[in-house]
Amino acid sequence: MHSPELHDVFDLRFALPSSCADQMASNQADIGILPVIEMARQRLDYFPGTGIACHGPVRTILLLSKVPYPQIRRLAVDSGSRTSVMLSRVILAERFGVTPHVFAHLADLETMLADADAALIIGDPALHIDPLETPYNCLDLGGEWVKMTGLPMVFAVWSTRRELIRDDYAEAFRASCRFGLDHMDDIVRQQAPVRDISEELTRAYLTRHIVFELKERDYEGMRRYLDLALNLDRVAVPGGVVR
Repeated sequence: MHSPELHDVFDLRFALPSSCADQMASNQADIGILPVIEMARQRLDYFPGTGIACHGPVRTILLLSKVPYPQIRRLAVDSGSRTSVMLSRVILAERFGVTPHVFAHLADLETMLADADAALIIGDPALHIDPLETPYNCLDLGGEWVKMTGLPMVFAVWSTRRELIRDDYAEAFRASCRFGLDHMDDIVRQQAPVRDISEELTRAYLTRHIVFELKERDYEGMRRYLDLALNLDRVAVPGGVVR
């Protein structure tokens, strides 16, 4: 939900962050909510103050494994979130010393695990998995990042070319964020049935697991993530990798 003022300032189209990244790369869009890894790869800048982050377990980015984590050799991923795919690679390398073959797969846990040692489930499908009830080893990658680094994890930011960074644009995004937070009850009521999850879980996700207003500590976490991710990007991974 965006404020009316945002519609007055911009010609808005709605898409997943990964699709926004493709549209930015092909010059079909001037500004997009981009995975932070794509912002860095495309050498873009960002508008400060808003984005998508977590300060602990994020609940919608789960790595599930049928083997102990250091034994993961094949990882099936839903490639809809490129920052999350890279986060899984970073955590597996930094925490468990493994660089598995990573490949895109239809987001269905059982078929993913039939073809791989582990699966990365993101977004709504992850909300339908109870991390405490699944028979598989389960890592919430937001929580794991915070535990590993002591820093927040930033997944996406409003990105553009440096010459388009303007204070009035940044304020428009901040105002839109505040508008959405002020109308959280409406968003919960609208989105819970659409996503087939309870209002309780929807509210918990949007108000406890996800952070939308970003501060300097969040950007410190983003810089740490990008340092590790871009270094890993330069390392050859056997069998290829989904970026």
